[in-house]
Amino acid sequence: MSFRIRGLDPSQFSHLAGLSDAELMRLGAKRFVVDSKPGFPDRVEVCDMDVGQTAILLNYEHQPADTPYRARHAIFVREGADQALDLVDSVPEVLRIRTISLRAFNDSGEMLDADLAEGTDLVPMIERFFENPDVAYLHAHYAKHGCYAARILRA
Repeated sequence: MSFRIRGLDPSQFSHLAGLSDAELMRLGAKRFVVDSKPGFPDRVEVCDMDVGQTAILLNYEHQPADTPYRARHAIFVREGADQALDLVDSVPEVLRIRTISLRAFNDSGEMLDADLAEGTDLVPMIERFFENPDVAYLHAHYAKHGCYAARILRA
């Protein structure tokens, strides 16, 4: 079964680029200079940022459905990222090298299934979840910190 992994729309974060640290703090965000790779996974390009790049840590509502599963959490975005990942039938390295919590949702935002897998074993789990016709989309989360990683759709 064909699937698509998408990064977040960069236009949601463009207003943060170039703000001072004080301005970011007033918005509940914080700037970091990347000092290790892997370690700062960008949610727009869905990759680990390179050492020396600038990351902005902010709170993001990744599951806005008006259900008990509504959720927000901390995410990193690369300052100035302008091209969202759109990858078909492949898992980016940033997901392959981590343990992933995969969550399946219906059109109403209700969770139907969830499981853990090493990133190298994600494809069979994605395919298994999408065998259920009620599953509309999947959310991948980095299991260790619980942070939202990416959205997975049927291709």
